[in-house]
Amino acid sequence: MQNIVAVIEARMSSTRLPGKVLAEVEGRPMLELMIERVRRVPSLDGIVIATTENDADQPIVDFAERLGVGCWRGSEDDVMRRVLDAATAYDADVIVELTGDCPVIDPAIIETTIAAFQAADVVYAANDLEQTWPIGMNVEVFTTAALKDAERRTSDAEEREHVSPYIYRNPERYPQINVAAPPDETRPGLRLTLDTPEDLIVLCAIFEALGTDPADFSLRDVLVFLDANPQIAAVNANVVHRYVV
Repeated sequence: MQNIVAVIEARMSSTRLPGKVLAEVEGRPMLELMIERVRRVPSLDGIVIATTENDADQPIVDFAERLGVGCWRGSEDDVMRRVLDAATAYDADVIVELTGDCPVIDPAIIETTIAAFQAADVVYAANDLEQTWPIGMNVEVFTTAALKDAERRTSDAEEREHVSPYIYRNPERYPQINVAAPPDETRPGLRLTLDTPEDLIVLCAIFEALGTDPADFSLRDVLVFLDANPQIAAVNANVVHRYVV
């Protein structure tokens, strides 16, 4: 049996919205709401937050302890190494890489990506090799062995900052698949991520409408809400997303 662990990258520093992962809606931090949702993924054996060694990130360490999830501290810039060390410390055979700025991520989408990974003869599966899902539903699943191999091979600063580019840029070395959204959930330009003040407004509106206790709504519920309230989706529609290709 493989030990499947979600590694969530999170830190307090952010150029466009400092402290975003602990920003609150109805008295609850966004990262707490995200973890509550990730805990509903049946195939996961554990969750660990990978944060930095900076003093500013001590609140994230305290937060992880309060919620009873794992926490690992590493380099701010070498995120590849941070994620690998977190996975190794928590005995992960398979890493489900998530970022802490996805508080409305749908557990069913995470499970779908894990299932696709397990069903195929691959070491890497992602649902954003081609962006079809809304931004903020991003999931990557890969073996710890593949990340260890990639970490040994690349010294490129960008590849180490973003963890997986070396893997998906070398499909001949790392067999991989993309998991596309179904037609009724294909919204590649919709922002459901948390990176700017505009994003925070949209996400707060979603949680206030669909609930935070428990926050058990699906992506389909979010889409129905935003389709009925286009003025909310328009708030962050012009924010430029920072893609890594």
